[in-house]
Amino acid sequence: MTRDEIYETLKGFLVELFEIPEEQISLDAHLADDLDLDSIDAVDLILKLQEFIGRKVSAEQFRSVRTVRDVIDQVNELLEQAA
Repeated sequence: MTRDEIYETLKGFLVELFEIPEEQISLDAHLADDLDLDSIDAVDLILKLQEFIGRKVSAEQFRSVRTVRDVIDQVNELLEQAA
């Protein structure tokens, strides 16, 4: 799976789960400041990402995630580990 495919999927999750307008979502969008996600939203997003990649994801693995790009990097890394 390419980083672009991960990005498109993530955008879909953000629109679907949190009703964030797609035009607000960019690689550099900060999850809390720009997209208004709180810690409970982050847990919901992690659960959705677990379904997407088909493996357990710990909150610890996402502790340093701040931007949409960070989420893509982390998901990409998890997918590479699974391969």
